[in-house]
Amino acid sequence: MKIGITCYPTYGGSGVVATELGIELAARGHDIHFITYSQPFRLTGREANIHFHEVAVSNYPLFEHPPYDLALATRMAEVAEFYSLDLLHVHYAIPHSVSALLAQQMLAANGRKLPFITTLHGTDITLVGLDASYLPITRFGIVKSDGVTAISGHLRDRTREAFAVTSEIEVIPNFVNCDVYVRNPDLVAAMRPRFAAPHERLLVHLSNFRPVKRVQDVIKVFARVAAAMPARLMLIGDGPDRSAAEHLALQLKVQDRIQFVGKQDNVNELLPLADLMLMPSEMESFGLAALEAMACSVPSIATQVGGVSELIEDGSNGLLFNVGDVDSMSTAAIALLHDEGRLAAMSQAARKTAQDRFCASRIIPLYEDYYDRVIARTTL
Repeated sequence: MKIGITCYPTYGGSGVVATELGIELAARGHDIHFITYSQPFRLTGREANIHFHEVAVSNYPLFEHPPYDLALATRMAEVAEFYSLDLLHVHYAIPHSVSALLAQQMLAANGRKLPFITTLHGTDITLVGLDASYLPITRFGIVKSDGVTAISGHLRDRTREAFAVTSEIEVIPNFVNCDVYVRNPDLVAAMRPRFAAPHERLLVHLSNFRPVKRVQDVIKVFARVAAAMPARLMLIGDGPDRSAAEHLALQLKVQDRIQFVGKQDNVNELLPLADLMLMPSEMESFGLAALEAMACSVPSIATQVGGVSELIEDGSNGLLFNVGDVDSMSTAAIALLHDEGRLAAMSQAARKTAQDRFCASRIIPLYEDYYDRVIARTTL
């Protein structure tokens, strides 16, 4: 198939999933066209069967805010016509689904059919989309999509409840390439000394450092772990709450035990170095960071919110707690890191969950099947 993909190309779960989906589809022989304002950060530009089309927005003095959504719709229509795309797959409803609808209508005026699928990722539904300014247009974009997928059962149910959507929403969970995200003992032996000594435990957090990720809770939990045993913390990512996290680390006198590594392209090489992932989020529609860690045999201390319980089974492949319960998270982390046998068993269970349920080899065919169904019913 010839598939157009639109996403936010920056660091964030929806962009990561969309980019990895494109990479996996291209590897399976499909022709993938990314249509967005910059090249997705996980693309190298050297992948076979992948093309990038930049959306340029004219910034006239009349415009206080350049109309990206209209420029995007125009570019979608241009790429679809020039390259004979079979469908568009847009990630994150706002504004991508409405832009796709406009592109579809522009092409229909010339007798060209172009179905589009919207994938819901989380805050497009649970946060931004619920804003009174966006709720009607978000619902309109979802309802007018030829197909809709959600990354968890929780997000599907939340969408139906909040937006009164009764049409089909297919649940296709997030995925991970289990051949790329894997613990390689030789690589761990070579890289881990850069972040922790042999006698130290290494904890990790991966996010875009937005308030919903509760990075300050990460620092609080780690401070208590570091008071109980030799430990270090690796923070992967960046964002608006980084300064607050640095300030709190100074207050708690653990700044010399923490390494902020910033945004990284080699997350698959960094995650396996850790013993434990901290994901104390206020909301997660799925928990992609936890899944990537699990594939690397790293279990998570996480919060029982959103779709996380569809990924983490409490006490088996990770541990779940209430939002903000730093005391319980810290106590559990310390106990787990002191119990080598239990930690090893949980690490193995985490890897097995990723392999059995969320490997790309299992999930990508679900997308291919859904594409076929949507194309078939829209071209009748």
